[in-house]
Amino acid sequence: MFFRMATPRNQSGFSLLELLVALVILALIMGLVGPRMLGYLSRAKSQAANAQIDNLEGALDLYLLDVGRYPTEEQGLVALVEAPTTVRTWNGPYLEEDEVPLDPWGQPYRYAMAPEKRKPSVYTLGQDNAEGGEGENADLGL
Repeated sequence: MFFRMATPRNQSGFSLLELLVALVILALIMGLVGPRMLGYLSRAKSQAANAQIDNLEGALDLYLLDVGRYPTEEQGLVALVEAPTTVRTWNGPYLEEDEVPLDPWGQPYRYAMAPEKRKPSVYTLGQDNAEGGEGENADLGL
């Protein structure tokens, strides 16, 4: 024996107007929230770059303790993961990765020995990969 569930005949779905109103509300919310989320993402990349620069500078300090000097500009940051041929007291690798990480925008970090400083500079030129700039294009680590 089969039983049928009784359904009221006046029950109906959503009208087209109700669906359009809901879509407009969702579009307004996304229009307000979307740009703010993109701002958080760009700020997160800058913060990640600063953290990586701090990590690289710490590894350079460990290199200094073992070797007695910082890597030359020719050796660069690669000296943190591969032993230079002219260095006998290298005790690395000084980074957990097998290679020097790229900045959050996919560019290699830059390394320079400034004559007026006692420490080398590790820096990135930001998203535009050009000197200067503001916001996401700002140079970090200088």
